[in-house]
Amino acid sequence: MAGVLVAACLALGAQAAEPPVFVLNSLQADISVIDPVTWTETARIATGKEPHHLYLTPDEKSLIVANALGDSLTFVDPGTAQVQRTVRGIVDPYHLRFSPDMQWLVTAANRLNHVDFYRWDGKEPTLVQRVATGKTPSHLWIDSASRTVYSTMQDSDELVAIDIATQKIRWRTGTGAMPADVYGSPDGRSLFVGLTGSDSVEVFDISGEQPRSVQRIKTGSGAHAFRAAGDGRHLFVSNRVANTISKIDMQALRVVDSYPAPGGPDCMDVSADGRWIYVSARWARKMLVIDTVERKVARAINVGKSPHGVWTLKHAKR
Repeated sequence: MAGVLVAACLALGAQAAEPPVFVLNSLQADISVIDPVTWTETARIATGKEPHHLYLTPDEKSLIVANALGDSLTFVDPGTAQVQRTVRGIVDPYHLRFSPDMQWLVTAANRLNHVDFYRWDGKEPTLVQRVATGKTPSHLWIDSASRTVYSTMQDSDELVAIDIATQKIRWRTGTGAMPADVYGSPDGRSLFVGLTGSDSVEVFDISGEQPRSVQRIKTGSGAHAFRAAGDGRHLFVSNRVANTISKIDMQALRVVDSYPAPGGPDCMDVSADGRWIYVSARWARKMLVIDTVERKVARAINVGKSPHGVWTLKHAKR
């Protein structure tokens, strides 16, 4: 009887456990697993070379880590941090994203200048098309209707739209210096592009046949990565050189708040209640926890070399 009670208690504890926060250490080919209760690193998970970004499978059962120089994907359980499997032969997956209709896994080959379309059957990615894009595709966004993939071109200062049905480039347009992350507004009419070579976020109207640059929102030097605040209106952007994070009102097109983030802030995730930002400090080998109410760094957790992608299952609505 005692053994049954112990087993039941352990099972209950496992169910109640908070899902970990994952931080990709790009120059160490591993993942730091962070306990969000004790705020300590509890494990390291080996990956392929240069893991930069990660994304959840549509069924939410696997977190896919894209290993750019390892030409592979590492599948990890987002709740337990257990490695599930490795898929090899995925060429230079720097950034990745699933289409909302769950039919396509799209990857950006940053060093090889193409975007790849993989058919997704729920288990295995199958390469269908490789689209030559231009110089250094960086980050991807897919519209809610699963019709268009948008990709920034980091070294040719462009934004490219690829039609998913034909898997051909629909249009390309110039941007400000060194475009990085790209994010679409909830109404589908605007794209926000972080200009890492500048101090601004460029806003494009994509409601017509051709895109139109409508405004640049000054945020801070090295505007780089985005994460939604979870309220459908506000967007966080990390300013890697300025060592700050800005909060943008996507309707008013202006900065409404700012937070300190020392050490080269890069990728972020946001807690389910929207209060806490988890951000990798690229040059400081730390993950910072930013309190958006107190506007300060609440915690700094040591991680590996060149921390990049950050993710937790318990996050604000994207």
